[in-house]
Amino acid sequence: MSILLDARDIGKRFGGVEALSAISLTIEHGEIYGLIGPNGAGKTTFFNVLTGVYRADSGGFSFDGAPLNVSAPHQVAVAGIARTFQNIRLFANMSALENVMVGRHVRTHAGIFGAILRGAGTRAEERAIHERARALLDYVGLAARGNEIAHSLPYGDQRRLEIARALATDPKLLALDEPAAGMNATETATLRQLLERIRTDGTTLLLIEHDMKLVMGLCDRIAVLDYGRKIAEGAPAAVRKDAAVIEAYLGGELA
Repeated sequence: MSILLDARDIGKRFGGVEALSAISLTIEHGEIYGLIGPNGAGKTTFFNVLTGVYRADSGGFSFDGAPLNVSAPHQVAVAGIARTFQNIRLFANMSALENVMVGRHVRTHAGIFGAILRGAGTRAEERAIHERARALLDYVGLAARGNEIAHSLPYGDQRRLEIARALATDPKLLALDEPAAGMNATETATLRQLLERIRTDGTTLLLIEHDMKLVMGLCDRIAVLDYGRKIAEGAPAAVRKDAAVIEAYLGGELA
């Protein structure tokens, strides 16, 4: 496989707190890469730096063979990186369909004047956005719920809706921040099937998750953070036996 994301010596400080210290990792095209560690280890901070929410204090990223020289979240999305959030961030009072359509805006071309004049090209693009959003709702198993208001959906459906909205940007890399958080066993099994399908269909996945059964069964490789430092990286079978990982995070859970 070839490298899709190359993170080199990523550092981030908040005042006197070193949230990330020289984090380096590579993610290959087509793999599911896990990022785990205890609360406060720096996992979400890494996501936020990668996706333009924060600016790194040191180091940098290459993406798909070129430097990732963008700083704003919408520019990162245009470059081909989409994400979901630890706390669901849907447009609560919009329909499921409208939420997915909003995610498509980074791939549209009409602009302000197109929206005002509503020429043939703009109308055709709007139809395409609508059709793509419908297709993505079907893809994540929500075809029948497109007209329902987002906040009225069951929790697991809201999680999958957020994934559909992220997929609307046509990402090469989909970064998922604890997608199984709060899910029951049935919802988690459905999520795993969806993530496996997304990878099979050509999208690379970066996954933060505390459900170790899901992580160990799904990921090709895993990196472990602790106090902002990478303490281990490798295949799940190797990581679960690593003494530093067991001490810092897993304890006797998977030993």
